[in-house]
Amino acid sequence: MPRTTSHRTIVITGASDGIGAAAARQLHAHGHRVVIVGRSPQKTQAVARELGTDFHVADFARLDDVRELAADLNASYPSIDVLANNAGGIFGDRVKTVDGFEKTFQVNHLAPFLLTQLLMDRLVASRASVIQTSSVGARLAGRLVIDDLDHDKDFTPLLAYGTTKLENILFTKELHVRFHDHGISSAAFHPGTVATGFATDSDSILRHISRSRIARAFMTSPEKAAGQLVWLAETTPGKDWQSGVYYEKRKPARRNDKQAKDAALARELWNRSELLLASTGPTPRA
Repeated sequence: MPRTTSHRTIVITGASDGIGAAAARQLHAHGHRVVIVGRSPQKTQAVARELGTDFHVADFARLDDVRELAADLNASYPSIDVLANNAGGIFGDRVKTVDGFEKTFQVNHLAPFLLTQLLMDRLVASRASVIQTSSVGARLAGRLVIDDLDHDKDFTPLLAYGTTKLENILFTKELHVRFHDHGISSAAFHPGTVATGFATDSDSILRHISRSRIARAFMTSPEKAAGQLVWLAETTPGKDWQSGVYYEKRKPARRNDKQAKDAALARELWNRSELLLASTGPTPRA
């Protein structure tokens, strides 16, 4: 599919390494204004310096960082054509953040949910696309219990990760329901099994797999995996892809579990996420 000729302002979180950095490089090469967001000041600045573009540092394990990031983005960019919620990972032992939430849940779902909410006026005005980096882990390992989003009762790193990837899909669907008529388009995608360091902080089996030379030989490179994010960011929703849909290999995923298709669960997750965030700071836009 040929890319569009219009240049866009594209904000990518988790862009200091891996898929995010690879997507930033490709989109920059295509002439777009790419805004780099990352947790590591050194890595984030290095990618931004390489591309000669803007960068912002934020740790999604701190919701105040997310609020400051949103304020900076709103102040700095008159339009945001694409928000790529790409930051995330799988972590080790169960840890609560300073905000009181399990770290995987906050970093992978609650923080990007908050960022999107706080940017909503700008995104609506820009008729933006909001893209979530999800995973097939949503189907293989995810299980959402609305009254135990932190997995206090059954935590494992893999379960927590898979559930947040399921939440990415549900967020995408509900964002479409609530805001597509206002101009927002949304999509989630599975990048493939990628040879990155996303499981570095985890003691799960994925950490050992990601370090195995043999396993990495069968994995997708970050550059190839980023191609799907680039495709969604550059092409036209409603024409080249359908809003509210989860994609695998640039096609709507056919194999999906019942929870990922549950509209009522998507609505409940949205409402519960807003309630949780309201207890930590200013209430985001409904």
